Amino acid sequence: MKILWVCNIMLPFVAEALGCPASNKEGWLTGIAKKIIENADAGVKLAVCFPVEDEKAYPMLMTSGGNPIMIQDVECYGFVENTRCPETYDVVLESRFEEILADCQPDLIHCFGTEFGHTYAALKAFGKPERSLVGIQGLCAAYAKVYMADVPQIVQKRWTLRDFLRKDNLVQQQRKFVMRGERENQALRLTGNITGRTTFDREETYAVNPKARYLFMNETLRSNFYEGAWCLEDCERYSIFISQGNYPIKGLHYMLKAMAKLRERYPDCKLYVAGDIVTAYTTWKEKLKISSYGKYLLDLIHEFRLEEAVVFLGKLDAEAMKKQFLKSHVHVLASALENSPNSLGEAMLLGVPCVASEVGGVPDMMLDGVEGLTYPKGNCEQLVACISRVFDNDEFARQISESAARRARVTHNGDANYRRLIEIYEIMMES
Repeated sequence: MKILWVCNIMLPFVAEALGCPASNKEGWLTGIAKKIIENADAGVKLAVCFPVEDEKAYPMLMTSGGNPIMIQDVECYGFVENTRCPETYDVVLESRFEEILADCQPDLIHCFGTEFGHTYAALKAFGKPERSLVGIQGLCAAYAKVYMADVPQIVQKRWTLRDFLRKDNLVQQQRKFVMRGERENQALRLTGNITGRTTFDREETYAVNPKARYLFMNETLRSNFYEGAWCLEDCERYSIFISQGNYPIKGLHYMLKAMAKLRERYPDCKLYVAGDIVTAYTTWKEKLKISSYGKYLLDLIHEFRLEEAVVFLGKLDAEAMKKQFLKSHVHVLASALENSPNSLGEAMLLGVPCVASEVGGVPDMMLDGVEGLTYPKGNCEQLVACISRVFDNDEFARQISESAARRARVTHNGDANYRRLIEIYEIMMES
């Protein structure tokens, strides 16, 4: 059988072959692709297509008429899409997918990135729900409902210069999530098969398309995180790591309020934050570019005198992220909603003690009190209590570290997940 993957990035092994910058996202797709290539005798032929911003820069990927570029025995196609604005939709995508499908002639299509227009366009052009599969990551319609995450009204509605020029204050950001959710739901209604990992995504997708078949499948994570193990003696005591805090739903403002209380008890406590530095406010350029949410975070840092306690690390590649996990005393996921966050899976795989808000699919990933600690979303007092329990009890920290790693090695087992994926393809072919 021949499978066409409809992806939301140029896969790293393709980018490497073309001499292009490789994305740090979705490294697990490369791992699964390699297993399919290595097991060619299993009868699965893989083709991939992915967005490019300028077709002139990648003419070799825009071919049609039976002459695709081949990389490691994988057919590769490109389509033009602005993935920085997934709320927009270009109907030209549909004709491009008609070309790709006519050229590729796949038995099945497997779509990733449900909030992007390419998933809807590919499913519409293919027109075979029983042979279409959509993989769930997050669910934008659900995220849109809780996007503000208790941020004060004045922060939600105000405009910085950056927000005005980009037409992108918090209210507009939430509207964009609503638009993405609507497009995502349109796509879900066109597929007959959905893969997911949590009770949350099963219930949410069933509400949109009760006719679709839900097929459980765990996710394989980036290869870096399968080596190395957290050790209490090697970590920085009283250090906390958050993997992202760019926008309200990730809950960094909750964590800053908790830090004010933690510093009273643990004066050396430090918070490390990866991702875009939205609080940068030193140069004139940075002051002009700060968003309303970034300004709110900065105000909280000043209010609670956390200038020396919060360290923004910027974007980290997989290896740097792994090093920061291993260096940390505890990983915190303070989000207002998550389905199956990769950061939590990666931390558990390394055995980093984890504290997470009890939202979405988190309870399906980590057993409270055994593999980590969960607390009610937005409850800073309970968040402080959970972190303090890890800080104060070394034996407990070691116990949840070992239990989390044991669970994650099963959940994120690459061989088992590959076999399950092939099984899902076979089920679809049989039907």
